[in-house]
Amino acid sequence: AARLSGGENRLVSLPLSRIRVIMKSSPEVSSINQDALFLTAKATELFVQYLATYSYKHGRGKEKNALTYSDLSHTAEECETFQFLADILPKKILASKYLKMLEKEKRDGEVGEDEEEDEDKTVGEDVGS
Repeated sequence: AARLSGGENRLVSLPLSRIRVIMKSSPEVSSINQDALFLTAKATELFVQYLATYSYKHGRGKEKNALTYSDLSHTAEECETFQFLADILPKKILASKYLKMLEKEKRDGEVGEDEEEDEDKTVGEDVGS
């Protein structure tokens, strides 16, 4: 079912064996019908094509005549339809920026703990008075 009569042109580009392995990795799946496998492959292919086309049209791809990772991550972040991909396609940041963010979060966390301790002392003093 995955090939045309000549056999040289495939109806799906994705490897069906890989898709079968991914589908079988779910504990709820015991067996996979050939038609279900083919339809899943075709739907996945169409989804990826739609994501790429949308990202190209709405990103900077037209200017550069290329689709980039940043176009895909921008689409995942900005378009409601693709927001479920935001964790999978995060925006790239430099390692130095990431380390600064971690440092800032750590400092903010320490400041927050100090404030909580001050509040606890104040509450304790009020109760004792």
